[in-house]
Amino acid sequence: MFNDRTDPLTLLQTRRSGKPRDLGAPGPDDAQLRTMLEVAIRTPDHGKLAPWRFVIVGSDQRDALAALLERAYREANPTAGRLEIEAMHQFAHQAPALVVVLSSPKAGKIPIWEQELSVGAATMNLLNAVHAQGFAGGWLTGWPTYSDAVRDAFGAPYERIAGFVFIGTPLKALEERPRPEYDTVVGNWDI
Repeated sequence: MFNDRTDPLTLLQTRRSGKPRDLGAPGPDDAQLRTMLEVAIRTPDHGKLAPWRFVIVGSDQRDALAALLERAYREANPTAGRLEIEAMHQFAHQAPALVVVLSSPKAGKIPIWEQELSVGAATMNLLNAVHAQGFAGGWLTGWPTYSDAVRDAFGAPYERIAGFVFIGTPLKALEERPRPEYDTVVGNWDI
């Protein structure tokens, strides 16, 4: 079952990532997206720093995002071919909703590593909230995540893009990916 909301644990056990190219309408409305992001910010955050930011890219802004990605990609890859450029445009136009998650560390006594863990936790909270609202989400990184030019369009030089979270309704069944066997990743401490 894609989205079993009969109890909280079943909900978490049924969450799957959706491939952004396979997420279509309807997407969340503004109120639903706000609720999802309110859940995302309820995450472990040592020092109460909020070392993350979320930038919503509206459906009316996807052409501008595609142009940004093309420009940045061509600058970094002057000999880019047509297929590479088309991939940047496809990336920008996937799924009805898009949230760019930024790691926005704060200087001080809390180690950057802990702040980065909080960014990952906030993104996972977002994905769980997406699922709880009856949608699917896909967290992508890839070339745009590591481009300074793309980052600069969304944030400051000290920030990093943690990922692009695409949200929509699955157009086909979500695939279950292989999960590690419990005993290969969980053990008891031996003194």
